[in-house]
Amino acid sequence: MDKNYIISKLIYAITNNIGDFGRNQYLLKRIKEQEILFESDKKYLKKILGLDNIEIKKDKQTDMSKKELSIFLNPNLIKCSLCNRDIQLNEKSTRQDKEWFHSDCFNTLSKVKEEKSRIKNTYENAENTSNVTSKIKKDPVQILLTATIFIFLIVTVYFLLGPISMIAMGLGGFITMYHVLGASKKLYSKNISGIRAPSVFLIFLLGSPFIIATLIAYEGYTLLESPVRIILLWAMTISFWSTMLFVPMAVLSKHREDRQTDIKEFPTISIIIPAYNEEKVIAHTIEGLLETIYPKKEIIFVDDGSKDKTLSIAMEYKEKIKVLHKENGGKASALNYGLVYATGEIIVIVDADTIIGRHSLKEIVKGFEVNEHVAAVAGNIKVRNRVNWITKCQALEYITGIQIVRRAFDVFGSITIVPGALGAFKKSYLTEAGIYGKETIVEDFDQTIKLLKAGLITQGSSKATAYTEAPNTLHDFVAQRKRWYRGNIQVLKRHSDALFNPRFGYLQRLSLPYLFLGMVITPIIGFTATANAILGIILGDGLYVLQVSLIFVVVHYLMSALAIRIDGEDPKLLWHAGFLVFGFKQIIDFLLLKAILEQLRKKKATWTSAKRIGV
Repeated sequence: MDKNYIISKLIYAITNNIGDFGRNQYLLKRIKEQEILFESDKKYLKKILGLDNIEIKKDKQTDMSKKELSIFLNPNLIKCSLCNRDIQLNEKSTRQDKEWFHSDCFNTLSKVKEEKSRIKNTYENAENTSNVTSKIKKDPVQILLTATIFIFLIVTVYFLLGPISMIAMGLGGFITMYHVLGASKKLYSKNISGIRAPSVFLIFLLGSPFIIATLIAYEGYTLLESPVRIILLWAMTISFWSTMLFVPMAVLSKHREDRQTDIKEFPTISIIIPAYNEEKVIAHTIEGLLETIYPKKEIIFVDDGSKDKTLSIAMEYKEKIKVLHKENGGKASALNYGLVYATGEIIVIVDADTIIGRHSLKEIVKGFEVNEHVAAVAGNIKVRNRVNWITKCQALEYITGIQIVRRAFDVFGSITIVPGALGAFKKSYLTEAGIYGKETIVEDFDQTIKLLKAGLITQGSSKATAYTEAPNTLHDFVAQRKRWYRGNIQVLKRHSDALFNPRFGYLQRLSLPYLFLGMVITPIIGFTATANAILGIILGDGLYVLQVSLIFVVVHYLMSALAIRIDGEDPKLLWHAGFLVFGFKQIIDFLLLKAILEQLRKKKATWTSAKRIGV
């Protein structure tokens, strides 16, 4: 087919805005230069030009002159829509919204539009900020508690514990500033390869005992006294760091969340409920989701081969929800099965023993508006069966962990666990990261780390509440935590490469080292510190041990009080803060050490579930 004929047809298509303008210009250039056309381009040209064949014969004929081309391109010299002057053939021009402009005129017009848009946005943002700010009242109790924590630390360390403890605080302060300054950078990573090395925090964590030991040796303490002070000061250094970083970050996260405006668009949500033998609680969970206020939602119930009445109870709601059934294969397989039937842009995972708040879906969607790279948002999990000291201690543990520690990670965009009780994911990111794996027994933790390793952001929402049943007996509590901690060690081992690879951003800098601290270092320090404290008392260093212990207890009480205040929770829970320091913490340290040993012996980890009481 004659090349000039195709060129003339293509120019006519460009002039009459047929097809894609940019692609047409690109193909016009390739045809003029006798470049090879791809099959997809040929199919496209056949469609918009109405031709049966696009094979171009190469001949020695001269291409059409600019004058001849002008017959098709601009026979009457189109006028510029801004200055109303003719656009000459030799002048650069731009087309937008079926109007032509001189390139210079178009650039000027664009700048004017941008400035108007900027002024409008600034006004609207100022108005919105003013409206939001007027609704936000500064909480003087939060401010007082935050100030008290820092003043107490500085005063007690300076006047009671002496210069070495001040150095320990200084070490914690240094690493805190490192993280705070880093928080000003972008939250997501671009997965750029770097030199493999541990994070500064991990080096600090493992190196600080040697620095402290050197200082203690310089001060002239005896060989028997040194281990006591080294361990206690190491624990104090880590406590200083976590307090100085987490407390201000928690307050900042709370302030940011309070300033968020209501969502204006409602993406479709698919809620997946995996269930196995949950007959006592499943009806409450489904009814709670049906009553949750959200305009575009679908509820997908997946029965994972239950042996009780779970499936028959769910079938009572089959007119309102999708009810699926499969052979027993574990929670990960149930979630993957539900994903096949999910049609929503956002996937929300809800445990079968969980009741979510009426506005939780709207609140959890807000988290995705923080940044386009947000892949998942964690809900605020609360214990609803507060019937004895075990469940009340767990309720306080959840509140402190979410409102202090998790809020800090929220600022850095690196929350490590989007819980199965209530967690939301962008379906596109979730499928890109891969299906839920069976390699670990804590699939929610594993999936979240996979998203963070992909360079994405995970956020939290404290207003998206979910109420779950916690184990109410010591036996069930131990069984649950054994599964959690074995699974956590599995995930840490599975993703240990992220500890030494800077390409993983804040996962490598902060989150994973902190998990390593909590799962490996803390239980070792806990047991060693207890033994050293007893040894210190025997050696006559009891006053020092008592002072350090009191500082830990008071700071823990103050941080618990701040967490309760931020979350608007029951102040009576503060009475149980003492159990978290003495008793509850020792049980957890023991279970963590046991999990580490079982993992080293490669003992098979099994799924366990607490007995439901159906409150």
